[in-house]
Amino acid sequence: MLANSKAFSGFAVDDLSAAKRFYGETLGLQVADVQEDMLLGLNIAGGRDVLVYHKPDFTPASYTILNFPVDDVDAAVDELLSKGVQFEHYDGFDQDEKGIARGEGPEIAWFRDPAGNILSVLKEQ
Repeated sequence: MLANSKAFSGFAVDDLSAAKRFYGETLGLQVADVQEDMLLGLNIAGGRDVLVYHKPDFTPASYTILNFPVDDVDAAVDELLSKGVQFEHYDGFDQDEKGIARGEGPEIAWFRDPAGNILSVLKEQ
């Protein structure tokens, strides 16, 4: 029944204006108002759409909600650092001073959006 449905994902934030600035200006994604003060649409490379919605009783996700595969994790982290993005450091991961985990699995670095949701850049396989 849903095999041909064009599914999309979504997540909540507490401040759509801050989300629009971060995803559009800091990350460079195409951002569109879907419904003023309620919904934003993010267009991610490859034609994938993500819906961002305001939730009054918002709690940030405690897991990674968006992963951005990149050719060069170091370059992506450096660019994001230059834009003021701070990277997370987690116990149990072998991360360098910039927050890039290397070793098991792909190179990956985690950061948060203004609402506190966790995002990552990771080495494209």
